Amino acid sequence: MIDSHCHLADEVFAADLDAVVARARAAGVERALTILAAGDEKEEAQGARLLSMWPDVRFAVGVHPHAASPFADAPDEAAVLVREQIERTMAARAVGEIGLDYHYDFAPADVQQQVFRAQVSLARELDLPVVIHTREADEDTIRILSTAAGPSSLRGVLHCFTGGPSLAQAGLALGFYISLSGIITFPKSTELRETVRGVPLDRVLIETDSPFLAPVPYRGKRNEPAYVEHVARMLAEMHGISAADVRRQTAANFHALFRP
Repeated sequence: MIDSHCHLADEVFAADLDAVVARARAAGVERALTILAAGDEKEEAQGARLLSMWPDVRFAVGVHPHAASPFADAPDEAAVLVREQIERTMAARAVGEIGLDYHYDFAPADVQQQVFRAQVSLARELDLPVVIHTREADEDTIRILSTAAGPSSLRGVLHCFTGGPSLAQAGLALGFYISLSGIITFPKSTELRETVRGVPLDRVLIETDSPFLAPVPYRGKRNEPAYVEHVARMLAEMHGISAADVRRQTAANFHALFRP
């Protein structure tokens, strides 16, 4: 079983990182993809510490849309920053999380788009998958993913998917995977569950997005990779198959995408 998206380099895990890793491994989590914010020295240092504890952990490095504003005058510099950090991060396997978020006003939409395009182009150049964050920006996100130029085809995942059928189909049409978080366990997520029932299991990943979005029965508490099992169980219930089958299939999907 694999947690395809978490933030173990976040400072909220600094005091008990060893215990969090131990619980994940005890729960059967073979590896996790940890997101590193490009240019954040504290996260980079904690990522190195994490790797020493858990050699099977892997990383994605990117400039989140909330952090796009400092690159308003030079969006390509975001890609330079990401490239440099990937080059010195032995276990880096993806560019991310990157994308667009129009829900909050942390960065103007046009700046977000320019920084996003620069990083997508970098991912194509490096032949790395992208980890996509999109919120209230689905049309622009898909347009940029469809048109960004580069020497290789683009592969990736729509992380923490909460969209509707049109976004799911657009992502699948691009060859992307759909990653499901603890949100699918929430009682009010009926529409989301209906949407993701239509996503083939060979295109699904599971994640925690920890420390955020803890699944039922831990909702409201700090999330962690050990809890990804509850996402697998809900997905199994939705499809009428065993949780073991979900664990095996989503792990195989992770390996196919990230080539860890």
